[in-house]
Amino acid sequence: MPDKKRVLFLCTHNSARSQMAEGLFRKLAGDQFETFSAGTEATRVHPLAIEAMREVGIDISRQQSKTLDAFSGEHFDYVITVCDLANETCPTFPRDTERIHWSFEDPTAVTGTEEQRLHAFKQARDMIQQRLRMFQTIAARG
Repeated sequence: MPDKKRVLFLCTHNSARSQMAEGLFRKLAGDQFETFSAGTEATRVHPLAIEAMREVGIDISRQQSKTLDAFSGEHFDYVITVCDLANETCPTFPRDTERIHWSFEDPTAVTGTEEQRLHAFKQARDMIQQRLRMFQTIAARG
């Protein structure tokens, strides 16, 4: 059996979008891909991201926020930035790494009631999941 392809989801703080993408893709394509996430800065996994993921049966509460430095020297087949700032500041990767950018709104920037804020995380989760399903189909072929 060939080695699994490796995917790194990259965001600014590695607290919500990249963490949700890691958890979702691990569940969707864990038999085909090794999945990781990082940020240009490390903070914490946002509690509302954990809650939104729990609703779809995925536990990301044990995932850690980490910087790209944690993966220094490692090879990835795909690096997918999930926020515009991370895309702008993303370092150079070897030529055989395919860089992809997906622009998702930052759910941590939403203000309002707890319910409104959670709704923003659920929307982000659902949009990421939809994009991941398309990516999985295309990447599994290549």
